[in-house]
Amino acid sequence: MTGDADLLLQLFHRYGIHAFRLVNGRYAATVATGQCVYLATDHAGSVPLYIRPGRGEVFASTEAKTLARHGGPMGLPVPSARRVRRLAGVYQVPAGTVLAIDLKTGTTDAHRTWAPALSRRIVDEDEAVQSLREVLDTAVRSRLGQDGPPLVVLSGGIDSSGVAALAHRAAGALDTVSMGTETSDEFPQARVVAEHLGSHHRELTLQTSDLLARLPHTIWAAESLDPDIIEYLLPLNSLYGTLKGPQRRILTGYGADIPLAGMHREDRLPDLDSAVAYDMETFDGLNEMSPVLSTMYGHWTTHPYWDREVLDHLVSLEAGLKRRYGRDKWVLRAAMAELLPHETVTRPKLGVHEGSGTTSAFSLILTEHGVPEESVPSAKRQVVQELFDRTVVNGEHPDHVSTWDVVGEVADQLKERRTVPSARRPVGSPQLHAAPAPGLQPAPEGD
Repeated sequence: MTGDADLLLQLFHRYGIHAFRLVNGRYAATVATGQCVYLATDHAGSVPLYIRPGRGEVFASTEAKTLARHGGPMGLPVPSARRVRRLAGVYQVPAGTVLAIDLKTGTTDAHRTWAPALSRRIVDEDEAVQSLREVLDTAVRSRLGQDGPPLVVLSGGIDSSGVAALAHRAAGALDTVSMGTETSDEFPQARVVAEHLGSHHRELTLQTSDLLARLPHTIWAAESLDPDIIEYLLPLNSLYGTLKGPQRRILTGYGADIPLAGMHREDRLPDLDSAVAYDMETFDGLNEMSPVLSTMYGHWTTHPYWDREVLDHLVSLEAGLKRRYGRDKWVLRAAMAELLPHETVTRPKLGVHEGSGTTSAFSLILTEHGVPEESVPSAKRQVVQELFDRTVVNGEHPDHVSTWDVVGEVADQLKERRTVPSARRPVGSPQLHAAPAPGLQPAPEGD
C-alpha cells in the first residue's frame, strides 16, 4: 500500500461502509463497486463533498462551484442531503455520512458513520484534565508531519496557545505566526506565548481595506452562506494568503469553542450544555474547516480540536467541567496550566474576528454606505449571499469581484426598501403614514 487511499480501499473491501466508522481522519471519499457508488465524508465534514446524481451517473466534487459549471444532468433528488443554494440538482453530503447511490435506479441510501455524543460524563477534575491533555497531545503529534518545524497560527488565546505548546513539546523547534490589522491585533498576547516557547515568531499586519478586499475569496473558498462564519474565516484566509515562503503544513486552534461552548458567556450549566448540543447539531454545512481556505495559497491546514477522538472527548464532558470557578473552557485551561504562562491560561476569550477587527471593519463599511446599525446583521447576510451567488453560482473569479461594489448595491437595496413613495392625494385630504418596509431577509435555503 502506498497511501491513505489504498488503506481506505483495503478497509472497504473488508468492512464495507463500516470502514468509514473505523477511520479518524480528514477526507472526502468516493468508491465505485459495480452499479453502486459510495460517497463518504469524515466525522466533521471537514472536506466538503458535493454531488449531482443522475440516472446511470454521479458527478462529485469537493467544491460546489465545479458542479455549478458542469453541463451534466439536472440531477435526481437526494432527500438525505442538503441542497445548495441556487444550484439545481446539487447536494452536499452530510458530515459523518456515507451515501450509497444505485446507478441503475437512482435511489440513495444514507448511512451515518458518526454523530456527536448526546450523553455526558461526570468525572473528577484530575481525570478530566489528564485525559484531555493526553488525547489532545496525540492529535497534535499525529498532525506534525516530517517536513521541518510545525507552523502554528497563534493568537495568544488558550486554544491556539495550547496547540503551540503541545507541538513545541513534541517537535522541539516551532514556528508561529500572528495576524492583525492597523486597527486591532493580539500581538502582545501572542508574543508572550512565543517567547515562553522560544518559537520563531512572525507578526503580519494587514490593512483593513486589504482584509475586506479578500471577502469574495473567503466566500469562494468556504462556499458558506453564514456571515458569522465568514467573519471567523476571513482573517485566517487572509493570513494564509499573506504567508511568504514555501508551502507549509499549518496547525490551528480553530474549533475548540464549539464543543467547549467558548463563545457563550453563560454561567447556568443547563443553558451552557444546551448551547453545546445546539452547536454540535448545526455545524454541518458551515464549511469552517474547508481545506480550500489554505490550499488556494498552497498551504495545508489541520485542526487538532476537531480530531474525532478529541471531539468525542470534549463533547461528552459535563458542562460543569467546561464552565468552572468562573472561567470558560476550564478543563482546557487546567490541562495547559503547566505548559503556558499564567496570564495566557487565565486570559478571557476573544474570537479571531474580534481580535483582528474583522467584525467591526465589516460593520463600518456598511454604516459608511448608509446602512442603519439595526440593519447591519441582515445587510451582512445579504452581502454574503450576493458574493456567494457571484463567485460560486455564477463562476466569477473573486479577483474580479469588489467587496465595495456589492456593499454599495446592498445598501441601495435597503435604502429603497426603507423609502416608501407617498401617494398623490387631493388637497385637504387626510395624510396617510405608511409603515416602514422591513429590511431585507435572507432567501430560503436552496433558492
